[in-house]
Amino acid sequence: MIKKPLYGFTLIELMIVVVIIGVLAAIAVPAYQDYGKRARRADAKQALLDARLNQEKWRANNSSYASTTVSVWSKDVVGNVGKSLDDHYDIEVQSATVTQYSITATPVSGGFQDGDDCGTFAIDVNGEDYTGSYAGENCWDR
Repeated sequence: MIKKPLYGFTLIELMIVVVIIGVLAAIAVPAYQDYGKRARRADAKQALLDARLNQEKWRANNSSYASTTVSVWSKDVVGNVGKSLDDHYDIEVQSATVTQYSITATPVSGGFQDGDDCGTFAIDVNGEDYTGSYAGENCWDR
């Protein structure tokens, strides 16, 4: 009797492939999620830089910096007042006087950035604010 060769995969071979795919997924998914969070931080940075520019415009035409978020937002900003362009951060003027201001970008509660290691970004009249509980310099750089 002549035996025909069998073609196909054994169960062991299929299980090895499944394990390899599982290991690759376990490495790739967290790396991708971290990449997404880092990319969404750009939303906060851009919103704060826009707000800073608008504060300087406001100060050029008024006797002090704007003390409300509505005053800081220019008419050409797309989206909701007090939100970053992609709605990942809440933007708020914390304080403003004749000579200084402080603006924060806080991750939206329950949003994609909620629980991000960098947390709240802040900017003041001198630039990025790394003090206290605000995002550190390393968060601004990446």
